[in-house]
Amino acid sequence: MMSLLNFAEGIIMAFFKSTVLALALVAGVSLAAQAEDHAAHTWPDGAAAYIVSPANGATVKSPVTVIFGLKGMGVAPAGIEKPKTGHHHLLIDTPAPSGEDLDYAIAADDQHVHFGGGQTETTVTLAPGKHTLQLMMGDANHVPHNPPLVSEVVTITVK
Repeated sequence: MMSLLNFAEGIIMAFFKSTVLALALVAGVSLAAQAEDHAAHTWPDGAAAYIVSPANGATVKSPVTVIFGLKGMGVAPAGIEKPKTGHHHLLIDTPAPSGEDLDYAIAADDQHVHFGGGQTETTVTLAPGKHTLQLMMGDANHVPHNPPLVSEVVTITVK
Protein backbone atom coordinates (compact mmCIF):
# COMPACT_ATOMS: atom_id res chain seq x y z
CA MET A 1 0.00 0.00 0.00
CA MET A 2 2.84 2.36 0.90
CA SER A 3 4.60 1.81 -2.40
CA LEU A 4 1.38 2.53 -4.32
CA LEU A 5 1.03 5.75 -2.32
CA ASN A 6 4.68 6.65 -3.03
CA PHE A 7 4.13 5.87 -6.72
CA ALA A 8 1.03 8.12 -6.87
CA GLU A 9 2.88 10.84 -4.98
CA GLY A 10 5.75 10.58 -7.49
CA ILE A 11 3.38 10.95 -10.44
CA ILE A 12 1.65 13.93 -8.85
CA MET A 13 4.98 15.61 -8.08
CA ALA A 14 6.27 14.97 -11.60
CA PHE A 15 3.07 16.43 -13.04
CA PHE A 16 3.29 19.41 -10.70
CA LYS A 17 6.96 20.06 -11.55
CA SER A 18 6.34 19.82 -15.30
CA THR A 19 3.32 22.13 -15.03
CA VAL A 20 5.32 24.68 -13.03
CA LEU A 21 8.17 24.39 -15.55
CA ALA A 22 5.79 24.88 -18.48
CA LEU A 23 4.18 27.92 -16.83
CA ALA A 24 7.61 29.41 -16.10
CA LEU A 25 8.64 28.86 -19.72
CA VAL A 26 5.45 30.52 -21.02
CA ALA A 27 5.93 33.44 -18.62
CA GLY A 28 9.56 33.79 -19.71
CA VAL A 29 8.62 33.82 -23.40
CA SER A 30 5.86 36.34 -22.68
CA LEU A 31 8.23 38.62 -20.77
CA ALA A 32 10.83 38.34 -23.53
CA ALA A 33 8.19 39.25 -26.13
CA GLN A 34 7.08 42.23 -24.02
CA ALA A 35 10.68 43.38 -23.64
CA GLU A 36 11.23 43.02 -27.41
CA ASP A 37 7.99 44.90 -28.13
CA HIS A 38 9.01 47.67 -25.70
CA ALA A 39 12.47 47.88 -27.30
CA ALA A 40 10.85 48.21 -30.73
CA HIS A 41 8.87 51.21 -29.47
CA THR A 42 11.68 53.03 -27.71
CA TRP A 43 14.27 55.29 -29.24
CA PRO A 44 17.98 55.53 -28.54
CA ASP A 45 19.41 57.99 -26.00
CA GLY A 46 20.18 61.29 -27.67
CA ALA A 47 17.66 60.79 -30.48
CA ALA A 48 15.88 63.96 -31.54
CA ALA A 49 13.31 64.99 -34.11
CA TYR A 50 13.36 68.60 -35.23
CA ILE A 51 12.10 70.94 -37.91
CA VAL A 52 14.96 72.27 -40.01
CA SER A 53 12.78 74.80 -41.85
CA PRO A 54 10.82 76.98 -41.42
CA ALA A 55 12.38 78.53 -38.34
CA ASN A 56 10.35 79.21 -35.22
CA GLY A 57 8.81 82.69 -35.51
CA ALA A 58 9.25 82.87 -39.31
CA THR A 59 6.82 84.69 -41.56
CA VAL A 60 6.26 82.68 -44.73
CA LYS A 61 4.07 82.44 -47.82
CA SER A 62 1.85 79.47 -48.57
CA PRO A 63 2.51 76.82 -49.70
CA VAL A 64 5.09 76.21 -46.96
CA THR A 65 7.99 73.82 -47.41
CA VAL A 66 8.71 71.96 -44.17
CA ILE A 67 12.04 70.12 -43.88
CA PHE A 68 12.29 67.39 -41.23
CA GLY A 69 15.37 66.60 -39.18
CA LEU A 70 16.23 63.47 -37.22
CA LYS A 71 19.26 62.71 -35.06
CA GLY A 72 20.29 59.41 -33.46
CA MET A 73 17.95 57.09 -35.33
CA GLY A 74 17.02 56.21 -38.89
CA VAL A 75 14.02 56.70 -41.12
CA ALA A 76 12.19 53.61 -42.38
CA PRO A 77 8.91 53.49 -44.29
CA ALA A 78 5.73 52.39 -42.57
CA GLY A 79 5.43 48.62 -42.48
CA ILE A 80 9.19 48.09 -42.11
CA GLU A 81 10.08 46.66 -38.69
CA LYS A 82 13.64 47.76 -38.04
CA PRO A 83 15.14 48.68 -34.64
CA LYS A 84 15.98 52.32 -33.96
CA THR A 85 13.92 53.60 -36.89
CA GLY A 86 10.61 55.31 -37.46
CA HIS A 87 8.91 57.68 -39.83
CA HIS A 88 7.70 61.26 -39.52
CA HIS A 89 4.23 62.59 -38.81
CA LEU A 90 3.65 66.34 -39.12
CA LEU A 91 1.24 67.76 -36.57
CA ILE A 92 -0.37 70.98 -37.77
CA ASP A 93 -2.18 73.22 -35.29
CA THR A 94 -2.72 70.36 -32.85
CA PRO A 95 -0.92 69.07 -29.75
CA ALA A 96 0.98 65.78 -29.85
CA PRO A 97 -0.98 62.75 -28.67
CA SER A 98 -0.36 61.83 -25.04
CA GLY A 99 -1.49 59.42 -22.34
CA GLU A 100 -3.46 56.42 -23.58
CA ASP A 101 -3.40 57.81 -27.16
CA LEU A 102 0.29 56.81 -27.29
CA ASP A 103 -0.81 53.15 -27.39
CA TYR A 104 -2.57 53.61 -30.73
CA ALA A 105 -1.64 54.62 -34.26
CA ILE A 106 -1.36 58.35 -34.84
CA ALA A 107 -4.52 59.72 -36.46
CA ALA A 108 -4.43 60.39 -40.20
CA ASP A 109 -6.19 63.64 -41.06
CA ASP A 110 -5.45 67.26 -42.05
CA GLN A 111 -3.80 67.91 -38.67
CA HIS A 112 -1.82 64.63 -38.48
CA VAL A 113 -0.03 64.15 -41.79
CA HIS A 114 1.71 60.78 -42.26
CA PHE A 115 4.96 60.30 -44.15
CA GLY A 116 4.93 56.51 -44.25
CA GLY A 117 7.11 56.46 -47.35
CA GLY A 118 10.03 57.74 -45.30
CA GLN A 119 9.82 61.28 -46.67
CA THR A 120 11.88 63.96 -44.95
CA GLU A 121 10.17 67.06 -46.30
CA THR A 122 6.82 68.24 -47.57
CA THR A 123 4.96 71.27 -48.87
CA VAL A 124 1.71 72.20 -47.13
CA THR A 125 -0.89 74.78 -48.01
CA LEU A 126 -1.83 76.86 -44.96
CA ALA A 127 -4.33 79.70 -44.63
CA PRO A 128 -3.00 83.14 -43.66
CA GLY A 129 -2.40 83.52 -39.93
CA LYS A 130 -0.46 81.82 -37.13
CA HIS A 131 0.15 78.08 -37.26
CA THR A 132 2.03 75.51 -35.19
CA LEU A 133 4.08 72.68 -36.64
CA GLN A 134 5.53 69.71 -34.75
CA LEU A 135 7.04 66.38 -35.78
CA MET A 136 6.23 63.08 -34.09
CA MET A 137 7.98 59.84 -34.93
CA GLY A 138 5.97 56.66 -35.34
CA ASP A 139 6.97 53.02 -35.67
CA ALA A 140 6.22 50.68 -38.58
CA ASN A 141 2.52 50.76 -37.62
CA HIS A 142 2.31 54.54 -37.02
CA VAL A 143 2.33 54.01 -33.23
CA PRO A 144 4.35 56.65 -31.35
CA HIS A 145 7.58 55.56 -29.74
CA ASN A 146 7.56 55.24 -25.96
CA PRO A 147 8.31 57.74 -24.64
CA PRO A 148 7.16 59.77 -27.65
CA LEU A 149 9.82 61.32 -29.86
CA VAL A 150 8.55 64.77 -30.81
CA SER A 151 10.16 67.96 -32.00
CA GLU A 152 9.82 71.35 -30.39
CA VAL A 153 6.72 73.21 -31.57
CA VAL A 154 7.51 75.69 -34.35
CA THR A 155 5.14 78.64 -34.63
CA ILE A 156 4.96 80.41 -38.00
CA THR A 157 2.91 83.18 -39.52
CA VAL A 158 1.58 82.73 -43.04
CA LYS A 159 1.05 85.95 -45.04
